[in-house]
Amino acid sequence: MDTATEQLKKNRAFLCLECGKCTAVCPISKVNNAYSPRRLLAEGLFYGAGDLASDRLLWSCLTCLLCSQRCPVDVKYSEYMRDVRAVAYSQGYFGNPSHGGALHHIMEMAASPKLRQNRTDWITKDLKVKQKGEVLYFVGCLPYYEELFSKDFEYSPISIAVDTVKILNHLGIEPVVLDNERCCGHDLYWLGQLDRFDQIAKLNLGEMEQAGVKQVITSCPECAVALRRLYPERVGENGLDVRHISQVISENKSRLRLGRWDGEVSFQDPCRLGRFMQVYDEPREIMSLIEGLQLHEMAHNRRGAICCGTTNWINCDATCKQIQKGRLDEARAAGAETLVTACPKCQIHFRCAQCGEESDKNGMKITDFVNIVASALKS
Repeated sequence: MDTATEQLKKNRAFLCLECGKCTAVCPISKVNNAYSPRRLLAEGLFYGAGDLASDRLLWSCLTCLLCSQRCPVDVKYSEYMRDVRAVAYSQGYFGNPSHGGALHHIMEMAASPKLRQNRTDWITKDLKVKQKGEVLYFVGCLPYYEELFSKDFEYSPISIAVDTVKILNHLGIEPVVLDNERCCGHDLYWLGQLDRFDQIAKLNLGEMEQAGVKQVITSCPECAVALRRLYPERVGENGLDVRHISQVISENKSRLRLGRWDGEVSFQDPCRLGRFMQVYDEPREIMSLIEGLQLHEMAHNRRGAICCGTTNWINCDATCKQIQKGRLDEARAAGAETLVTACPKCQIHFRCAQCGEESDKNGMKITDFVNIVASALKS
């Protein structure tokens, strides 16, 4: 049995009924009719690893779980894509990296035990953080995003980290921030670079153990999924209690003192926060407590929300841009002036769709959930 066939069996692909429900809901398939989850399953089943590993469409999958959520026999398509990508990568095949491959180089460097970083300059004197303790704020790649995207998009990714700490301090939490924390490795996992992912996981867990960490708070859903689910899966149980910031705010809402923030908004459910972690209510609950904020749900929301259109910093093309434009138009049609995200990558991808000659022209403002909550805090 070849490797691709082994992956088909492991991820239940042999149970496929060829009903087409996966292709019917796939965001990529709706724009690019050459892509079909069902076709890629059949290709792996009938032709094996050779043809499938070299198929360029292998790297188009968003691993957003919409297809698996609709599958009547629970085919784990996203996991199948990860496993076959691992086969493809081992044979020298890879997708087309976006932004010159800069983010992939950062992930590669993060796997080095000798890496020493300067990534905490954003911590100002008014922010209360410490180096050791039980509660960690896992900052993730926000410092790197700040360097790469702040000038091009007139947007400060690190403001998400700043506002997350402000909110935690407001709730009476003084989090640990690690000087030498690495990228969480999420993208390496879904690109099939599992050995490198394991290296990063072990390095991060080592840093946390030295700091005495027991609970981890993230402002990035991808970091939350990596730490909560993928680290135990790949390198063993670690006993960490992992929460997204929206969950922490909801759990501590009795301490929350909110004022006013005026705006008509729609909320973009991130795939990792929603379908992967089943967190839908918490961000909406907190926004409903803010006076002046009016939430307008898009036609596709919660379990049915459409992905932001790009993942793993790879294969960002006209198909992705069309998905992003459609999502921005959907928010506008719902009556929103601002699209609220709860994932730094979602915001970057939507802002990217608003750049250039072929950009989205509907004028939608974009901000992060924590930026809104921090702006509404009462002193």
